[in-house]
Amino acid sequence: MIMLTKLNNQQVLLNSAQIEAVEFIPESKIVLMNGKFYLVKESAEEIVEKIIEYNGRIHCYHTDR
Repeated sequence: MIMLTKLNNQQVLLNSAQIEAVEFIPESKIVLMNGKFYLVKESAEEIVEKIIEYNGRIHCYHTDR
């Protein structure tokens, strides 16, 4: 699960395995596999970094090679 910030400043935890696409319009639109979407404040780089960090924690790999 990754923590993101909606446009109204509410935080939301999303299952990164359910993300189908991320659109940038200029905010980030996270589209889930069930068709629901969230508009969030985080940039593309921040979202990718959060997903990598989360996957690293659950799969026990390191990103500092």
